[in-house]
Amino acid sequence: MNKAAIARGGNNVVNLQERRLDRTVLRTYRTRADIDEIVPNDKQPRRGPKEDEELQRQIEANGGLFEPLLVEPHPDLPGKYRIIDGDRRWTNSRVLVEQGKEDYREVPIEVTDRTLSEEDRLRVWIYIHRQRKEWDAREKEMVAYQLVQLMGRTSAANILGITVRELDKLVEIFEVSEKFKELRDPSAGITWARELMGVSKKLLTPTVIEAVVKKVNDKRITNSKDLRKLRSILPDPVAKAQFLSDAGDLDTALLRLGPTERKSKGGLAEDLEAMVEAMKKVPWTTLQELRGNSELLGRIDDAEALLRSLRTALS
Repeated sequence: MNKAAIARGGNNVVNLQERRLDRTVLRTYRTRADIDEIVPNDKQPRRGPKEDEELQRQIEANGGLFEPLLVEPHPDLPGKYRIIDGDRRWTNSRVLVEQGKEDYREVPIEVTDRTLSEEDRLRVWIYIHRQRKEWDAREKEMVAYQLVQLMGRTSAANILGITVRELDKLVEIFEVSEKFKELRDPSAGITWARELMGVSKKLLTPTVIEAVVKKVNDKRITNSKDLRKLRSILPDPVAKAQFLSDAGDLDTALLRLGPTERKSKGGLAEDLEAMVEAMKKVPWTTLQELRGNSELLGRIDDAEALLRSLRTALS
């Protein structure tokens, strides 16, 4: 429940409202500010272009911003505010002002009563975006990577609510995704990296990763799901050598597979491996949303019983 409080800033009296965001409790008040009084946060985890013509059209259609920017008193610039959440909205409002549309110069803001610590600021930003379900195909790996750069692995894992091992996997996927430079959609690099990192780590040597990246960038592999063929190719020395050669590709490597490997495709062991890999790729945000789902828990119980029966039969 929100609690009203009184805060005095200079001669101004404002009502503070309590806002709970995960483990962080903010006391904020709402007002309006000139767009030049607001400064973006240079340590925000989200990277990439923020200008968006569709968002600009939405701002114009609504006659301004519908949702206020969440800001804090700037620690180094008296009289200015630093953005906690709302960098894209601020950026695109500023674009409209630079186009001469002065009606969008004054924007609504929600101001915290103090400057947050770096950890609280990041925790609040991540909580807000997870609640909005704005973690797109690239978001969670990119945020994990940026958090590690800003504050180290342990703190980053704590803020994201995951283990350090899970964090390392996200960071590794992001780093590999950055190697795919020639894709039409730059964000698709995450999809390619996820498929590639789904192959057993014992098989994914730096040489293999380099060969895959080169063949993808050269448009010799055009469907990310085709990388699953590496699970059959890499354990076979002859097929692997063919793939790694300058002239080799996935299809010619498959032709080099021995008869045993060809027969094993589609077997029970491979089906189980595919099932495990699919479960590993479920985002932690999805798991949180499914917590307590009785229907899903029932299906898990059924799956556990089936696996126990399978183990008994094969022992």
